[in-house]
Amino acid sequence: MALDIHRIKALCFDVDGTLSDTDDQWVEKIAKVLRPASLFFPDRDVRPLARWAIMGMESPGNIVYNLLDWLHLDDDIAKIYSYRARKKTVKPPKKFWLVPGIREVLVQLSQSYPMAVVSARDADSTNRFLEQFELTGLFRAVATSQTCEFTKPYPHPILWAAEQMGVEPAECAMIGDTTVDIRAGKQAGAQTIGVLCGFGRERELRRVGADLILSSTTCIQSVFLPE
Repeated sequence: MALDIHRIKALCFDVDGTLSDTDDQWVEKIAKVLRPASLFFPDRDVRPLARWAIMGMESPGNIVYNLLDWLHLDDDIAKIYSYRARKKTVKPPKKFWLVPGIREVLVQLSQSYPMAVVSARDADSTNRFLEQFELTGLFRAVATSQTCEFTKPYPHPILWAAEQMGVEPAECAMIGDTTVDIRAGKQAGAQTIGVLCGFGRERELRRVGADLILSSTTCIQSVFLPE
């Protein structure tokens, strides 16, 4: 499989692990919990175990979320989560991490391609992430878990995003870090790019048919905006 760049007129981006440095953020959280036991780890570094745990949870997490989506319970869960988040007024709003260097890449890409966010996050946290890093204006469309009847790995949000951007799904590239992103893109008829800066592994992304695999989302610049 190879990416046909000449067919691509629009770009769709996942959030967690693709634009947001979510995996590293979770690794640090788990490492903080494990740190009292660091004496038993090589070089007293608990982060390898924390990362192993995070990578292992990616697939089961997707299975659970897809089941909730299929049962039409994902919207209810998202509403409950948003309600609880708003009630926690004592704590400051959650701060997200951004993949280093990605904002500058997105700014440059937005001058040549219409872009969309296609995330399985709820609308509230997706919008807060975009607002925190002043990314909202760079995207023509934002699809979240609540935008369509079904979310990824179903093709619905990509089909919707393509319509909002005024292109055919086959003219889109779906960019994400997990098999869920690649499967959704394939089902929508889009080309797919897997990135290794998040939760997915190269072997998994190749297995589900990613047309191109990059070490980081920032490498997209060299693909679509070669010097």
